[in-house]
Amino acid sequence: MDLEKVIDVAKGHKKADLVIKCAKVINVFSEEIYETDVAIVEDKIVGLGKDYEGEKEIDIGGKYLSPAFIDGHVHLESAMLLPSEFAKIVVPSGTTTVIADPHEIANVMGLQGISFMRESTKNLPLDVYMMLPSCVPATNLETSGVDLNSYDLALLIDAPWVLGVAEMMNFPGIVEKDKNALSKVKLGLEKDKKIDGHSPHLTGKDLCAYVSAGVCSDHECTTPDEALEKMRLGMSIMVREGTAAKDLDSLVPLMKKYNTRKCMFVTDDRHPQDLYGHIAHMVKKAVKNGVDPIKAIQMASINTAEYFKLSNLGAIAPGYKADFLVLDDLQDFNPRLVFKNGQLVAKDGKMTVDLKDLTPPPIRGSVNIKYLYKENLQIPAKSEKIKVINVIENQLITTKSIEKAKSENGFIVSDIDNDILKIAVIERHLASGNIGLGFVRGFGLKSGAIASTVAHDSHNMIIVGTNDEDMYLAAVELVKSQGGKVVVENGKVLAKLELPIAGLMSNKPAEKVISQLKTLNEAVSQIHCKISDPFMSMAFLSLAVIPELKITDKGLIDVCSFEQTSLYEN
Repeated sequence: MDLEKVIDVAKGHKKADLVIKCAKVINVFSEEIYETDVAIVEDKIVGLGKDYEGEKEIDIGGKYLSPAFIDGHVHLESAMLLPSEFAKIVVPSGTTTVIADPHEIANVMGLQGISFMRESTKNLPLDVYMMLPSCVPATNLETSGVDLNSYDLALLIDAPWVLGVAEMMNFPGIVEKDKNALSKVKLGLEKDKKIDGHSPHLTGKDLCAYVSAGVCSDHECTTPDEALEKMRLGMSIMVREGTAAKDLDSLVPLMKKYNTRKCMFVTDDRHPQDLYGHIAHMVKKAVKNGVDPIKAIQMASINTAEYFKLSNLGAIAPGYKADFLVLDDLQDFNPRLVFKNGQLVAKDGKMTVDLKDLTPPPIRGSVNIKYLYKENLQIPAKSEKIKVINVIENQLITTKSIEKAKSENGFIVSDIDNDILKIAVIERHLASGNIGLGFVRGFGLKSGAIASTVAHDSHNMIIVGTNDEDMYLAAVELVKSQGGKVVVENGKVLAKLELPIAGLMSNKPAEKVISQLKTLNEAVSQIHCKISDPFMSMAFLSLAVIPELKITDKGLIDVCSFEQTSLYEN
């Protein structure tokens, strides 16, 4: 950039490239709104004041000018879309920067997965910074595609698009001084980069130890008291509103009473149909619940930028990137215009730039299972009593119960009348042949089976079904498509969403993916599933860090004791 030109334009001696006229600027520094003009040179704001002239001038007639929004923590893979399709939805909503944690694809493909995400996010009207996944794998009780240690992460930590180390879910490891966990924290600290946290219900002196180790934030707060304790210790609070976990409403009292400059908005995990509105809807919801509009905008912009040391983002001021929104009012927060790097990229909810020519880099197939026979799904009847996973709808935690086993021909089978269904987790990275088998209650299926290769955190293939034949067919279908979600009944495929990119993402347009998801939901209703989002619930049944009973490719896991346990109860 020509600094002499910047100075001349800022002083009013030369015309700017672009001037936004008659703008009610939302100033996140002084926490005020006032009318002025904004001068831009190339991608930078250079001046605020009256009487600037530009080669191009846009008079917004007294509408509000807000900094563009930033998502402080998101797993792009959870949208099941290519990053370009993700951008097509969130940019018109006013989000022009995201901080992504490629944790999901890293569990499948390691550094290659992170590289894929980086290459796929280039040349978008959306800045995508990344945090390096800290917990790949999440536990030693499952088989993931790779094991990323601090030496692996050191290869990327110096990249300018890497802002630090992502959510340190292994908070017990930090508190207990696990060398592997601490080595990843030290890597970030040595480079003066951020260490994000993940510490639900951690409190007291253990929390102090966690923060003292260098962890700076948390997105797992569900109550004002929990958030306040962490804020008092200097942590930044990431207020989350995802597809499954929604914490904004419960944290409104914190945002209305305490220092919101330590708060930021994040989406974490959202399915594609929930991307519309994105951070703007969080701002709207906060304001509707009584949060001051300027403070809500700070949480969506400057707070996040300053936390991640992005010194040129998050405000409308000289030296900052020309990323801003034109808003009609401070109630709906639907951007009339979205500017990225000084260029108009969206208008009235639609992109104004073409993303059709963006081609993702090639990536290998990732659904590699040992040749599967239907007999591999059989469970010998070694006991009359079995341990059963009990699903609680809209919650990640499960409970354990001891139930009478239904047996046929020497094997335990699904007990449809009592809603005790077979569940299988098939290792799909190394073709090891590992299959974890158990039973789950809560889905209510009367026939058929459902299956997916989206199963946190290692994303092995997971299947819930009423009979082995349909469960086997579901597995075969996912191998054929190299990943996805499927519903089968009586030997027929009722609905299927192919996710060939790491078994997590589609290569189809967002509209197509959303349509297929709708068809999947209709199909699960057809087989009488009583859970509103069974694929979401199923995806977390293999997450062996959330109590009480889970299942991985290595078998049934007692999360409370953090060890494998027998299916049979003697």
